[in-house]
Amino acid sequence: MKDFRYLSGVASLRVDEEKCVGCGDCLEVCPHGVLKVEKGKATAVDHDACMECGACAKNCPAGAISLTPGVGCAAYIIQTWLKGRGGVSCC
Repeated sequence: MKDFRYLSGVASLRVDEEKCVGCGDCLEVCPHGVLKVEKGKATAVDHDACMECGACAKNCPAGAISLTPGVGCAAYIIQTWLKGRGGVSCC
């Protein structure tokens, strides 16, 4: 899914590096390779590839990842693919 994008700059994904234990579980479940572990901590390296599915947050044993599932991709899908509306906006 290289170069896969939703709406630019709307992903709500946040990683709290203070809480992160560097286990890499988030990397294993992310379908778009949004995260990587650098210097023992997870970090988001490609926010615009995040589809906000919530898999990373649900699988983080330390509770270091937060997001609001569907903020970016759900709005995009509903507004453009299903309704065919122009002028896409995010929530």
